Amino acid sequence: MKAAIGDRLIVESAHDHEPRRIGVITQLRHDDGSPPYVVHWMDSEHETLVYPGPDAHVVSKQEREASLPRP
Repeated sequence: MKAAIGDRLIVESAHDHEPRRIGVITQLRHDDGSPPYVVHWMDSEHETLVYPGPDAHVVSKQEREASLPRP
């Protein structure tokens, strides 16, 4: 997994009744973009150091922009 500052980290829920968590990567600990990441969680407004597991994936800023509808 590789990321850049501003990318989103999405952690899928292990249970049906829990929502996925979405956070914005605010700091990298390695120049190559590998984990861990400092993540600002959108649901709680907290920042934490995250070592993403197999239930997580990164969505880059370019991927988000490419998925937006064109006018």
